[in-house]
Amino acid sequence: MTEADGQLSATPRTSLRRMKEKGHRDRGALFDVLRAGFVCHLGALVDGGPMVVPTVYGFDDRHLYLHGSVASRSLTTDTDVCVTVTVVDGLVLARSVFEHGVNYRSAMIYGRPRWVTDTEEKLHGLRLLTEHVAPGQWDHARRPNRRELAATALLALPLAEASVKTRSGPPDDGDSPDAALGLWAGELPLVARWEQPVTDPALPPTAPVPAHVAARAGTRADRR
Repeated sequence: MTEADGQLSATPRTSLRRMKEKGHRDRGALFDVLRAGFVCHLGALVDGGPMVVPTVYGFDDRHLYLHGSVASRSLTTDTDVCVTVTVVDGLVLARSVFEHGVNYRSAMIYGRPRWVTDTEEKLHGLRLLTEHVAPGQWDHARRPNRRELAATALLALPLAEASVKTRSGPPDDGDSPDAALGLWAGELPLVARWEQPVTDPALPPTAPVPAHVAARAGTRADRR
């Protein structure tokens, strides 16, 4: 099965109760969101209380990979977690404050992650994470050594239980009584773009910017 094949799971946690028309059941929609974002929020119960931590991620057809220090309390495998990814595409400015909203793409992934202990899978997961955030960087930079691998925790969360929800388009009150107010309404799109690279001051001023880094300047952050 490739990443786009099949349908997302229908469980009590992934079944939409409100605005079901904004939901997507195909797995391809999940991977579209994962490709567009690069920061997720990991929510877990730690010491009996909730903790939500932002972090970068990588993924393949079967797993979402999350990393951090081995001392991190949020990287738990003792309980189910919820990971969310949200890409904001703009504001929806309606005629009434009640109808204001946001155009977005979002995914929620549930499950119990596992520690990645196999060295080959650990390198695989870290490469996916690095290449998702900065394509080409894994082959450019020095790879993790044995000490660094030992200090790094990597979690693999199965992409088996997930939901996707999106919103796009204009406000919903164009045919409501508020339309008679004559107020402006519409969308205010938001597009994040990468700017020109800034070289580390510790390098010589003439140090060239790697081609894979320079190529991203001016491009959309949600396109890979």
